[in-house]
Amino acid sequence: SPAQGGCHHGGMRDSPALRVYGGIEGDRRRADRRAQFLEAGLDLLGAPDGTRLTVRGVCQRAGIVARYFYESFADRDELARAVYDSVVGEVAASTAAAVDGCAGEPANRVRAGMANIVRLLDEDPRKARVLFEADPSDELMARRRDNSHQLFVRLLGERAREAYGPAGSAERELTSQFVVGGLARALTAWLGGHVTMSREELIEHCTALLLRIARSHAGPAV
Repeated sequence: SPAQGGCHHGGMRDSPALRVYGGIEGDRRRADRRAQFLEAGLDLLGAPDGTRLTVRGVCQRAGIVARYFYESFADRDELARAVYDSVVGEVAASTAAAVDGCAGEPANRVRAGMANIVRLLDEDPRKARVLFEADPSDELMARRRDNSHQLFVRLLGERAREAYGPAGSAERELTSQFVVGGLARALTAWLGGHVTMSREELIEHCTALLLRIARSHAGPAV
């Protein structure tokens, strides 16, 4: 493609084995550079001032010349998707593990999932901004956030099928949007200092709200 044709690395993406420099395999060096670009992308997408992500900006932030950017990403949008998917993947995997590792009542599992999400976002607010603070003009990220809503409903509710209505129903869709949208706003307000309470108080309060919504649909067994 034109984007790749002007770069010296054009054939590297498909080569089965890359040369070794200084004892470090070329594919490892490329993976390290990709990780640096992802971190720089997270810095920019998750900046409090809403800094716009550009190829030039992320290369400057990573301290890597622009020609290496195209080893891993076709353009700015592909990097933005990768950053968002990386954050969602981390939250999803760790929250699922927290829920699966918690025995006992469903309420305990909901609390474990909520505690994990709050901890991750509190320790790195950049991730909260990437997940929740959508730029209305950025259609790419807006669609990405829409597609992740059901994932977070499943992670937090675990029994969403029973609690929020049958799959594909208007009731489930509306409740899911309400739950995830409300949770996003609550976490954003807390992280921004607009709501004053401890981390544990936030976890307990959000857990109680989620369980009340579930019980209103499924009865006292949830």
